[in-house]
This record gives sequence, C-alpha cells and structure tokens, in this order.
Amino acid sequence: MADTIRIVDYFYVKARNKAGEAARLLHALEEAGVNLLAFSGFPQGRSAQLDFIPEDAAAFTQAAKKAKWKLVGPKRGFLAQGDDRVGAIADLLERLAVAKINVTAIDAVSAGGRYGAILWVAAKDVKKTAALLGAS
Repeated sequence: MADTIRIVDYFYVKARNKAGEAARLLHALEEAGVNLLAFSGFPQGRSAQLDFIPEDAAAFTQAAKKAKWKLVGPKRGFLAQGDDRVGAIADLLERLAVAKINVTAIDAVSAGGRYGAILWVAAKDVKKTAALLGAS
C-alpha cells in the first residue's frame, strides 16, 4: 500500500501537568463518541499542551465546548501513513529539507507493519508542504 499524506486540523488545550489529566480529557471525548486520528502531549513548565487531531473536527469542537475546554485551533498539520520500512520518515523529512521547509515538530510510530506520523510546519509553509508531499 502506498504512503498517504493528508492535511489535518488539529487543536490543543493547556492542562495541568498532573497525573490523570490527559486521561480525564480523553475520557470526555470517548463519552462524546469522538474518534482521534492522533494525540500528543508534552510538558510546558507547570502545565502541559495536549494536541488533538480528530477524525471529525465539528464533533470534537462540540465535545470540547460541552466540557468547557479553552481550545486553541483549528490549526493545520499533516498525517502521514504507510507501510513501515527502513528510512520512511528520513525520506519524508529529506524531501522537506531539500525544499527548505522547517519541520516545527514531528511524532512518528510504527505498529503492525505500518507507520504513522504527525508533523507540523509553520503556517506560511502549509500550502508549499501540501503541494510537495501531494497531501490531500
């Protein structure tokens, strides 16, 4: 199966950097029936930033509003998926480097013979990145 790369909407919230906070927010989405394509979290001092890439942005924002989250977004990012192979992410990043596109952040994982990656570029580079990668 060929690699697929698509533009996705992502949102983030700031949460307490405390055990159980991410689980609490994820359970709120579960109860609302919201499916995520990707989720990432990282500390920022005493707080944490939790990034969500929902399958359905409208359902996600409705659930976040109901839960009274201070939501930021939507912003744009990219979701890459394909058959796992040595150098899959290196090849993707090399294409961006040659085009002088800086990757702001990336998370990648391999599971069951497939890989997935979420990556972010500066807002000014989204169109150029989408064209370069053939993102839909």
